[in-house]
Amino acid sequence: MISNQILQSTIDGLRNIAHVELCVLDVDGKEVASTMSEAADVSVAARDFVSSPAQSQEIQGQQFFKIFDEQQLEYILIASGSGENTYMLGKMIAFQLQGLLVAYKERFDKDNFIKNLLLDNLLLVDIYSRAKKLHIQSETPRITMIMESSNGREAGALEITKTAIGSGDDFVTEVDEDNVIIVKDATNYDSVSDLSLYARELSKELEKAGLKKVKISLGTIVGELKEVSRSYKEAKMALDVGKIFFDGRKVISYAELGIGRLIYQLPIPLCRMFINEIFGGRNPDDFDEETLVTIDKFFENNLNVSETSRQLFIHRNTLVYRLDKLQKSTGLDLRVFEDAITFKIALMVVKYMKYMEKFEYR
Repeated sequence: MISNQILQSTIDGLRNIAHVELCVLDVDGKEVASTMSEAADVSVAARDFVSSPAQSQEIQGQQFFKIFDEQQLEYILIASGSGENTYMLGKMIAFQLQGLLVAYKERFDKDNFIKNLLLDNLLLVDIYSRAKKLHIQSETPRITMIMESSNGREAGALEITKTAIGSGDDFVTEVDEDNVIIVKDATNYDSVSDLSLYARELSKELEKAGLKKVKISLGTIVGELKEVSRSYKEAKMALDVGKIFFDGRKVISYAELGIGRLIYQLPIPLCRMFINEIFGGRNPDDFDEETLVTIDKFFENNLNVSETSRQLFIHRNTLVYRLDKLQKSTGLDLRVFEDAITFKIALMVVKYMKYMEKFEYR
């Protein structure tokens, strides 16, 4: 439904063009928007006009017009003054307002369609028939993005994002109170990497507009409208997995999740069994800070002993000693690729378990 604020802004503009005072009433005769400084009480006359078969009528020296939305009477327009000139202007203004209603209803219908599309609430036949009716191209390449911010609810994240995205072939909506969803036309982008660059710029713009700690996740590019829901599910997973394994990233795509995507789908009991087998009941958090820093830097340098020791400002033999010490306590030698992979996965599983435990106790 069109807002009263939009109606007021519209008739203010039309009044400045036509130089005719205007008033819009609902079907109960209550004022919705007006440019008349001291409008007379016309509620009774308006209700009588509503029940009459006339589409327009001059009453008490003013022109009354009915405004419909698909044969349903929505508003009464009053144009101040009598005579042919006022009648013609009022008729034109009523036509403009009726067109505005249709446009806003189509926009509302598009938003509902996109929401149901994202949530998989539509049959395949309905997707294409409704898309055709709403003039939405069904074979345009698209990608789904999810935007999350720490103050989204209070700051009006949806409207801020709509303003930042602008008009075009993109859709901006929300299906819950936490996130804003962008279904973006990917026609002019060669890859998800290009869209990630776009998302980084968008996050900066949104933060300048007042949103805080903006994170944006991306699904994959899909070629048909029916696959948009899959891209949305991928973006949701990217947002969740990103919080666990890529917490420092503002933008994360589904394609970048790697093994984290698999770990995220493991049941917690299976994770506990795996960790117990690897560490024998020890918690990796029990490792001292020096050992943890050494492990991180060793993985960061692709198991290169020389480069790791250089970046840690320690002798090569000191690094070897630390790795030997770790091997004795865990049975895993990080210089051996297979052991290094096992250890890396184990650390990621522990991270995942700790993240999930936070939600268990909420």
